Amino acid sequence: MRDGARVTVVVASKDRLRALTRSLPLHPRPVILVDNGSTDGTAGFVRRHFPDVQVVEAGANLGAPGRNVGVRRAETPYVAFADDDSWWAPGALERAADVLDAYPRLGLLGARVLVGPEERLDPVSEQMRRSPLGVEPDLPGPSVLGFLACGAVVRRDAFLEAGGFDDVIFFYGEEERLAVDLATKGWGLAYVDDVVAHHHPSPSRDPRARRVLAARNAVLTAVLRRPWRVVARRSFDALCAGPAGWEGLRTAVPRLPRALSERRGLPPAVERARRTLERAGG
Repeated sequence: MRDGARVTVVVASKDRLRALTRSLPLHPRPVILVDNGSTDGTAGFVRRHFPDVQVVEAGANLGAPGRNVGVRRAETPYVAFADDDSWWAPGALERAADVLDAYPRLGLLGARVLVGPEERLDPVSEQMRRSPLGVEPDLPGPSVLGFLACGAVVRRDAFLEAGGFDDVIFFYGEEERLAVDLATKGWGLAYVDDVVAHHHPSPSRDPRARRVLAARNAVLTAVLRRPWRVVARRSFDALCAGPAGWEGLRTAVPRLPRALSERRGLPPAVERARRTLERAGG
């Protein structure tokens, strides 16, 4: 760990060595890489060529909860997440740490995420920038109840208090449940436009598989935290989405017992805020 560091970058990756060779040199140290059971030699390569990166071999694909392993290992008060194909702009994490220092209720900072070499503003960043929840006096920007994991900096203690990412959801859309649980614990979440991350997603990603995961996890997240009418609406949306939505519902079924065992309702104020965002399309 570098003396005086306030932010650790945590990257979870599986079989994406080529992307990591580009992104790892761009991260300010300290960096923790959680290898989710890669079979492409990621762990050994990174140890040889990036000896200042702490490598944790999970031994299996933990999905998004692999990040939890990195957060627990971190020794700094704040943690920034990055995907294997994303990185933080120069100076961004120093600015994020200053903001978190200045706003002690802030549990999660959502950054401005620029996509691809053309640096398009990610639609989720645009939604956060225009959040209808307004700006609370003890937060540095618009309040949000969602974020992009590759563009988020968290207060380590708040993240762990809220339980981190969820292995019921596993991967894709994992941010919503964590966001509402942070808010339930009294932590603030805010968008800060001058903290910038870059994301260059691989063109080889399977869009249909992601639609399946989106449908599955929207339903499971609702089962975990939302009223039954929201569960019904999200299930109906999946039914109307065609084959990908149907597969999403089918693959949600084996995870329902776990989701039901961990189900708990949100405080009224958090549920109202979540409904406000949904009415606004966020």
